[in-house]
Amino acid sequence: MNAKGRVFRYGDNVDTDVIIPARYLTTSDAAELALHCMEDIDKDFVKEVRAGDIIVADANFGCGSSREHAPIAIRASGIACVIAASFARIFYRNAINIGLPILESPEAAAGIKAGDTVAVDFDSGVIVNETSGASFKAVPFPVFMKNLIAQGGLVNYVKTKQAGV
Repeated sequence: MNAKGRVFRYGDNVDTDVIIPARYLTTSDAAELALHCMEDIDKDFVKEVRAGDIIVADANFGCGSSREHAPIAIRASGIACVIAASFARIFYRNAINIGLPILESPEAAAGIKAGDTVAVDFDSGVIVNETSGASFKAVPFPVFMKNLIAQGGLVNYVKTKQAGV
């Protein structure tokens, strides 16, 4: 599993209230949530994001409330991966549970700019900034988490296991 895309860049402490504002939590429809993803921090995000793009942020990405709506909105917007210096723990688990690949790498977060093209190899944890030529390392996912993400999240993973596949 790999990702390659253009970078949307954010700073420290991007909380779930700016990832998906509370006023949109009346729905759990992923497509509807995607229409409002990041709008309180980046008005152009929804207009500019394309399938396969990547979010890069500094420390404590996904802090704030524990709502699953935040990673759902990000994934439904087309983002293939989020790379950050660090993640809020509940956001980290929610992202994996819904099948959104996320990688922690302070070095990558410091070395990638908005608009750069980045390639990610989830098996090795290697992140390459194709714009600058720099290469970074993140801890790759354990096999279990790779399977969760590949299945589209925990619910699909469990359904597959129950079906004996």
